[in-house]
Amino acid sequence: MALYVPPVNFGIIEAGAYRSGQPCAINLPFLERLKLKTIINLQVGDFDPRLLVFVKEQGIDVMQVGCEDRRKAWNPLSEEDVFAALQLLLDRTRHPILVISQLGSHRTGAVVGCLRKVQRWNLTSILEEYRRYAGSKVRVLNEQFIELFDLDLIKIPPPSKRPSWL
Repeated sequence: MALYVPPVNFGIIEAGAYRSGQPCAINLPFLERLKLKTIINLQVGDFDPRLLVFVKEQGIDVMQVGCEDRRKAWNPLSEEDVFAALQLLLDRTRHPILVISQLGSHRTGAVVGCLRKVQRWNLTSILEEYRRYAGSKVRVLNEQFIELFDLDLIKIPPPSKRPSWL
């Protein structure tokens, strides 16, 4: 009997869009059931080698967002990184899609928070969701980033390419 164990901080963003921390070997049967097309990797550092084998076998595109040489694990994502991640998330041809970072809390939370602004959520609800995944280690810089994020810079795909929840 197969065990279906979701990765740490796994959550459903919307239909066909998910978030989590970096998956490990025990999470692979669970991920297989999601039938992912794309993983947006926001984390600093290397993938688990078993995850690399898994994505290759499953034909999953892994999109690395961010440049290793200009970011450290404790630094927030740049505005350009968030734009790049959102463009991938808003393209339904890449769905089902999974957004990951080390623990699925801060980097992933910033991207999802900015997505919620695109979806016109109110700021209180956005920050509550961010805090739920961040736990006791909320980063004020991420909350400020989400609050000040400029929606005018986001290019919304045409109706034929954007997800139904947008």
